[in-house]
Amino acid sequence: MSRKIFFSFHYERDAWRAGQVRNSNVVASEDEYGFLDATDWESIKKKGKAAIERWIDDQLKNTSVTVVLIGAETASREWIQYEILKSWNRGNGVVGVRIHNIKDQDQKTDVAGRNPFDDFKLPDGTLLSSVCKTYDWVADDGRKNMGAWADEAANIRANYGTDDKIVGTSGDSRNSKVQSVPRATTASGFAPRAPWCPDYVDGKR
Repeated sequence: MSRKIFFSFHYERDAWRAGQVRNSNVVASEDEYGFLDATDWESIKKKGKAAIERWIDDQLKNTSVTVVLIGAETASREWIQYEILKSWNRGNGVVGVRIHNIKDQDQKTDVAGRNPFDDFKLPDGTLLSSVCKTYDWVADDGRKNMGAWADEAANIRANYGTDDKIVGTSGDSRNSKVQSVPRATTASGFAPRAPWCPDYVDGKR
């Protein structure tokens, strides 16, 4: 798999499940972006919101596809909303992969969450969720098919022009007025705790 991919996910709740995707080796380490350890996060966080946005933007520069790992609360995370918007609007293919069926460190699955793509519309009013595909890592065999999903996402995005930029919505995305780009705050829980972090064992939840 040769595409460079940015992974977007809820760092606090879904770090373990995201780690299982990362450790499946479906994407070479030099081609995956969006993962960082706790030490790096603390360094970025101390610099404020602008630093977080710069980090996301810098990570996206190297990529052609963004994979949103969808857990129970992914759709409500403001930094994930920022990442989806920035990804599509810079020309990345975007695909959702549901990870709630991956067992966590306690061998438990999670509940299914709302599709975060429902929070965005194309200029003609089309919901992003009707354009970007969403798969289930377990049921749809992500280990085998991630490469094909990424290629498909890139091809879908290529069918749209550079002016087909998405916008955020408020309330029910099917009926609400378009509002400005979602903004995030440093209090929104963007703090990685992951199986690949050196301090993970010492800080189990």
